[in-house]
Amino acid sequence: MSRYRTVGAFLALAAIWGSAFMAINAGLAYFPPVLFAALRFDVAGVVMLAYAFYAADDPIPRGRDEWSVVVVGAVLIIAAYHAFLFLGESDPAVTSAVAAVIVSLSPVLTTVFARAFLPSERLTVVGVIGLLIGLLGAVVLAAPDPSNLTGGGTGAKFLVFLAAAAFALGSVLTRALDSGMEIETMEAWSMLFGAGLTHLAAVALGESAADIVWTTEAVLALAYLAIVASGIGFLIYFELLDRLGPIEINLVSYVAPVFAALSGWIVLNEGITETTVVGFLLICAGFAVVKRSAIREELRRKGVVS
Repeated sequence: MSRYRTVGAFLALAAIWGSAFMAINAGLAYFPPVLFAALRFDVAGVVMLAYAFYAADDPIPRGRDEWSVVVVGAVLIIAAYHAFLFLGESDPAVTSAVAAVIVSLSPVLTTVFARAFLPSERLTVVGVIGLLIGLLGAVVLAAPDPSNLTGGGTGAKFLVFLAAAAFALGSVLTRALDSGMEIETMEAWSMLFGAGLTHLAAVALGESAADIVWTTEAVLALAYLAIVASGIGFLIYFELLDRLGPIEINLVSYVAPVFAALSGWIVLNEGITETTVVGFLLICAGFAVVKRSAIREELRRKGVVS
């Protein structure tokens, strides 16, 4: 994958996952939260398994190493991340802005886990500064109400934090295991097993299909999350995880709020404020610091700098 294709794929992933916040909020009006997450991956898993049988040389995991990657993906990236996130966002105290700030901790948490499992992925001091600048940009962009961020819904906010931690740990362990399994195969089986685990969690919480209100909006929200955000989104994610590593790819959680704001402006007529612009510029500055070597190399290749 060329540099420009990598950048394009990264931005596409940010756009897909950023706009997914709208679909989650829309769907939670009709689905119990954990059951909603489970149904999302029922559909996504079946679609991806069919695609794996079409596109992959071997659509079935082989051996302990490959099944270990599937288990990590199913437990942490699919089941734990989405169950905790959907439960947290179902609390009115956890607005999209608050959730965006908490989820934006994922790159920071990734660096912590990488120190234990991927020593070669560690950032320099300057890289950490860039990471923190990007986090500040995500906070400014989301513009949460400080009283709401620290006020009610403490338990729900902690659930969102657990979601971010599960995703960060899952991405690091997936990279550390490095089984060489094809992305389509890994994604399909992780989604199917993750959906099963999430269904068990939904049953344990007393959620039932009888609580679902089927409407056109509910079906559209489920379809978008299952096919676009899950199927296409995770396909791009795991491809970039293999190319960039967990720290750099999880920077997508900084950029996703930019597209969440843009999609809200386009679809919901939400305003773009000065805060939105400042947050975006801070995120760009953070990226420039983290990716300074790659940017310098590209400028030299183009003859812009010597």
